[in-house]
Amino acid sequence: MALSEAAGSRGSLLWPRVLLFGDSITQFAFQQGGWGASLADKLVRKCDVLNRGFSGYNTRWAKIILPRIIGNGSGLDRPVAVTIFFGANDSALKDENPKQHIPLEEYLDNLKSMVQYLKSVDIPEKRVILITPPPLCETAWEKECILQGCKLNRLNLVTGEYAKACLQAARDCGTGVLDLWTLMQDNRDFSSYLSDGLHLSPKGNEFLLSHLWPLLEKQLSPLPLLLPYWRDVTEANPELSLLGGGDH
Repeated sequence: MALSEAAGSRGSLLWPRVLLFGDSITQFAFQQGGWGASLADKLVRKCDVLNRGFSGYNTRWAKIILPRIIGNGSGLDRPVAVTIFFGANDSALKDENPKQHIPLEEYLDNLKSMVQYLKSVDIPEKRVILITPPPLCETAWEKECILQGCKLNRLNLVTGEYAKACLQAARDCGTGVLDLWTLMQDNRDFSSYLSDGLHLSPKGNEFLLSHLWPLLEKQLSPLPLLLPYWRDVTEANPELSLLGGGDH
């Protein structure tokens, strides 16, 4: 039997999808040691993990593009989980960075609007996890700003207000939430979690995944393995294991 015939006779595997939607902290998540890459490794036999991170974006722009990322197609295409991870750019100081800055109330409304849109395309609140921006190490980020020819354009206290708004959006909408801003500062020096004061270091990526995974695992643990571990493949007749749609 030809390869194409064997695949066709059993049907194509339908891989569930986990969608990571956010700014540069999400875009960089698939770099070596990134939290998205580590998540994909955990789920390699269960789900596709899609990176939809856009460096520099805020929630105003994210709200506009979300329907282009998840449309009104077949329900079979709906992600089994979605993370929404914005705020690091929204919380930029208006006087120093007006292009990325989003007023606090609008940020809250934008997050809620995105959750409502996901509901309208049959992705319920229980599949959505909001992630607050991480804390800002002002001394490290100020050095980056100076190198770019500008003044310090973010403050950790202000970022904290946006983190609180993210928590409020999660409460109002009934989604899951990961309070990264608070967790990273809980009786510890958080500077080692950040590579430049704003973006995550390898240690910060590990920290994020360690707290995100328990939230995702609740949703994803019931999903079957679509392909078996190699030790479980039937040696004499591997087709029984590999073309059985996860039944092995």
